[in-house]
Amino acid sequence: MSTSPYPVLSISPVVLPAPDRAVDLQLRISAPQHGTGLPIILLSHGQGYSNHLSSLNGYAPLAHYWAAHGFAVIQPTHLSSRSLNLAPTTPGAPLHWRSRAEDMTRILDRLDDIETAVPHLRGRLDRDRVAVAGHSMGGHTASLLLGARITDPDLNLADSRIKAGVLLAAPGRGGEALAESATELLSFVTATDLSTMTTPALVVAGDKDISTHLTVEGAEWHADPYRLAPAPKTLLTLFGAEHGLGGVAGYDVAETTDENPDRVAAVQRLTWAYLRSELYSEDPAWQSARADLLTGPGAVGRVEAK
Repeated sequence: MSTSPYPVLSISPVVLPAPDRAVDLQLRISAPQHGTGLPIILLSHGQGYSNHLSSLNGYAPLAHYWAAHGFAVIQPTHLSSRSLNLAPTTPGAPLHWRSRAEDMTRILDRLDDIETAVPHLRGRLDRDRVAVAGHSMGGHTASLLLGARITDPDLNLADSRIKAGVLLAAPGRGGEALAESATELLSFVTATDLSTMTTPALVVAGDKDISTHLTVEGAEWHADPYRLAPAPKTLLTLFGAEHGLGGVAGYDVAETTDENPDRVAAVQRLTWAYLRSELYSEDPAWQSARADLLTGPGAVGRVEAK
């Protein structure tokens, strides 16, 4: 497949009525203007302090790149989004970790409705090639869909329709690894068992992502989803990257502490290439991207796999 970008159509909000949810599920759909057999990426936003990055309106650097290179990208606004301003007494608040994963399953259950709402997509989706990606809290959401289980209560939110994933600056283990200030807020992380996350995934971590408000383990904490999950898994450690991984959540946003367009470009290509090669075993995109970006004196990071 050519890596030349296609023109992208992005449509929002696409609204899925959800009477069993606090509010209806709003989506952004981004896809190349032309082409059929489009593989799907479900993109889960994180939890920053901005009002709209953590919603269907965020993560344009990733969503646009992936769509311009042949994917249909579906971005929900999770109930945890500041843009919804739900009451703190809403069931599941404040982070709504369970409903986040359920949003993605709902999307896959209702692809027919999505195609009806977006006629330009009709008949163009490859429903057998679905991936999930998420940044920060969205990485935890992705891990649940890829097979990580909640042990208290015993809960399995995995979706077998999802064939691969990308976890970007995702949370690691709980318990003694959590900062005291995060123990209550992230209690569900302590109950997350990554040893059952069997679906292939790329874990992306920054070697400067210290996240002292979340963990006492330093940057290595974000590699836990690689270390604690079974094969096949790949770990990409980005040199000099902090939690924003150069700015994947949005263009020129204030909360990116390590803004670096070259790093964002590397994340764009490497994540795209990983998913291409994982969903199409004959596609050499991952091998090529690794050779270009992860070798020699100009390497942007290092990679290991199991």
